[in-house]
Amino acid sequence: MAKDYYKTLKVEKNATKEQIKKAYKKLAMKYHPDRAPEDKKENYEEKFKEINEAAAVLGDEQKRTQYDQYGDPDAFKQASGFEGFQGFDFSDIMSKFQFGNSGQGGFGDIFDQIFGGGGSRARRRRGHDLQYDLEINLEDAFHGAKKTIDLNKLEHCQECQGRGGKNFQRCTQCSGSGYVKKTQRTPFGIFQQTAACHYCKGEGEVANQTCSDCHGEGVVRNKKKIEVTIPAGVETNNRLRVAGEGEPGEQGGPSGDLYIFLYIKPHEVFKRIENDIHLAVPISFTQACLGDEIQVPTLDGKVKLKIPPATQSETIFRMGDKGIPFLNHPGAGDQMVKVTIQVPKKLTKKQKELIKQLKEEKPSKSFFEKVFG
Repeated sequence: MAKDYYKTLKVEKNATKEQIKKAYKKLAMKYHPDRAPEDKKENYEEKFKEINEAAAVLGDEQKRTQYDQYGDPDAFKQASGFEGFQGFDFSDIMSKFQFGNSGQGGFGDIFDQIFGGGGSRARRRRGHDLQYDLEINLEDAFHGAKKTIDLNKLEHCQECQGRGGKNFQRCTQCSGSGYVKKTQRTPFGIFQQTAACHYCKGEGEVANQTCSDCHGEGVVRNKKKIEVTIPAGVETNNRLRVAGEGEPGEQGGPSGDLYIFLYIKPHEVFKRIENDIHLAVPISFTQACLGDEIQVPTLDGKVKLKIPPATQSETIFRMGDKGIPFLNHPGAGDQMVKVTIQVPKKLTKKQKELIKQLKEEKPSKSFFEKVFG
């Protein structure tokens, strides 16, 4: 008697389809004939055949139900007429495997055929994503903004819903199933390969009338305006995703997404470093000596800044939370204000007299005078 299919895949009888998939993948990778030692080639091929036959039955709900009724492979085969692994051409299995890759191609193709991915209709492929570069200013990054962008892009034809035609009837080549089967005899038995019908492209239907709007293409080019919300705190190379505004999918499949890449223009006054804003402000000699209260520009309007007496040139003052807001987090950076003492280019007669009087005063010795005399 042939080995129990559940034991072959090392799963419980109540295993889910996903658990069966996972077990099949693990064992098929382990016993793939290309990985067999030279002296165990035949054993690996036989084991590989058993694994695929078990997966073909347990991966199909109808076959699995029949198998569970009879309890063993021999009784199931005799009652159901099952002659071996079905779902695709077994002779092509080895070339389909791509070790270490469970994405499209390799295991992805095999899973689709064993576990029902072949379906009665062709898979509707998702469209490609699009990219749009958008330039904004620093104020937009500070406050957040709404921008309207113009696109000239392909979209699904509304007249035919992206199908390219009207008045659909059942395909005579595949009898409306969307796929055709090819039977092939191999050293392992008789096997079937399932593929999408080329006549109806896997749709199961064919159009009697070509859509006049898209001329059978299923897509039309439209000019479109899209409003984009830019959150406060963004920076150059941040991207925004607009779902469903990419290229249309094949055969009416879902559209891709639109990704908007942001670029922030340099500002005439402010310089951004991460979330901090840097600014240079000139003050007079008397303001530096005596102190003062000055008006300082910020991205949110002017604010007062106190200059203490005896402030030295190049001194930097920190203005808390006056910088760029943190993206998706509370709080903001700071504004760093560097003051520079501005020397007047022209002096009045009175100003000159006052400076001369100041010069006659004996200031405290500087560091260099103390050291060098």
